Amino acid sequence: MDAGSHSISSEKSSRYVAPRPPLQEAGSRPYMPSLSTASRNPSAKCYGDRFIPDRSAMDMDMAHYLLTEPRKDKENAAASPAKEAYRKLLAEKILNNRTRILSFRNKPPEPESILTELRADAASIQAKPAKQRRYIPQSAERTLDAPELVDDYYLNLLDWGSSNVLSIALGNSVYLWDATNSSTSELVTVDEDNGPVTSVSWAPDGRHIAVGLNSSDVQLWDTSSNRLLRTMRGVHDSRVGSLAWNNNILTTGGMDGKIVNNDVRIRNHVVQTYQGHQQEVCGLKWSGSGQQLASGGNDNLLHIWDVSMASSMPSAGRTQWLHRLEDHLAAVKALAWCPFQSNLLASGGGGSDRCIKFWNTHTGACLNSIDTGSQVCSLVWNKNERELLSSHGFAQNQLTLWKYPSMVKMAELTGHTSRVLFTAQVIFCSLYLPFKLTNIALNRLLITCLVVILQSPDGLTVASAAADETLRFWNVFGAPEAPKTATKGSHTGMFNNSNHIHIR
Repeated sequence: MDAGSHSISSEKSSRYVAPRPPLQEAGSRPYMPSLSTASRNPSAKCYGDRFIPDRSAMDMDMAHYLLTEPRKDKENAAASPAKEAYRKLLAEKILNNRTRILSFRNKPPEPESILTELRADAASIQAKPAKQRRYIPQSAERTLDAPELVDDYYLNLLDWGSSNVLSIALGNSVYLWDATNSSTSELVTVDEDNGPVTSVSWAPDGRHIAVGLNSSDVQLWDTSSNRLLRTMRGVHDSRVGSLAWNNNILTTGGMDGKIVNNDVRIRNHVVQTYQGHQQEVCGLKWSGSGQQLASGGNDNLLHIWDVSMASSMPSAGRTQWLHRLEDHLAAVKALAWCPFQSNLLASGGGGSDRCIKFWNTHTGACLNSIDTGSQVCSLVWNKNERELLSSHGFAQNQLTLWKYPSMVKMAELTGHTSRVLFTAQVIFCSLYLPFKLTNIALNRLLITCLVVILQSPDGLTVASAAADETLRFWNVFGAPEAPKTATKGSHTGMFNNSNHIHIR
């Protein structure tokens, strides 16, 4: 033996620990070194990770025959066909067509602990009851006539105040309907030079209301006394089609493209001016925190303004926007801030765009865009579930309920024969109509005063007003799964009844 082989043999012997049997006895488990030093029981069961021949299941004589048979076939290649057929028939009858030479043990079983956990998980899943899908009625619960409703995509003619009073602009007049006692009143009728009324919006206190006019004037009224408090002139150069309140600040948007913040408590009311739109401002929405303002215009632009960047000098003429978003291909009127994520804004485009887009207003990033197939007129979030309702124009004039964030269609509500200009979450109240109506104007008021753009405390029923001069109520959102009982005095936000506005 040479030196090299001797050294290798010595190295192997130095690392040698225990003899390992080459094969296990028939019926025993294959040898596996223990991974645990705690158990020294030689009778403990060990399971291997390889297939080991099982002698107890093998027929040695049959294996020998199958191994030597090919050799005999070569030797008897010249045998007669009759003998060859006889040999094959004999092998078929005696051997039962067995061709396997070796027989192996079964796979080692899985650890019992894993199987027990899997069975427990499967049982728990089966035990949980499946969540029932909410039933969404496909037809309106009620349909009311709304004659003389102006068919103008860019106007905002309806609102519902925190004191549960509805306001609606019909031509040159503004009417009020108190939902608590079904009383009605005419607030104001402007002359032809100033009319028609182009926008209405309730102040947070539910008592004062702003009225925008075609003449560019903005009126502030005290509805408790039906008294005109002030008229703000010279703010815009043309009609005021959009209004939005942020506590004591009334933000106005006009056809001149300007957005103006007016502090209604002081004489010189113009405190900030936002100039970013080149055409009419048709959508204005303050965020729930009151820190950001979203504006949409007929120039296909969407702007996000931040109060921290606002200039307090009107003479400066321009306040820089936080984000200028140019993704829409048509006018942007539909705007809705998400109630469960403060920096999430949904916007909808007009007939040439047809898209609903979602924005992170902190970064200006577009999170998602969905082509709805038709003009997007308005958007309303479900306050209790992660759902979004959109109203549309040509060609189906439908309301579509979307699941957020997957944007899977949950329902499509049809019934309107013309574009759905407005949607709102409302408190569904009973409407009292006297048996005899002698005043035609009062009759018209009682029928149409429910056409609103607003958000109610519960937000369960949605009202839609369309250019077909009808108002329809839809039970689309349903009741929340676990309603929270609101404590007295816990309401916060823009429409808190405890807010008081002093207008000079």
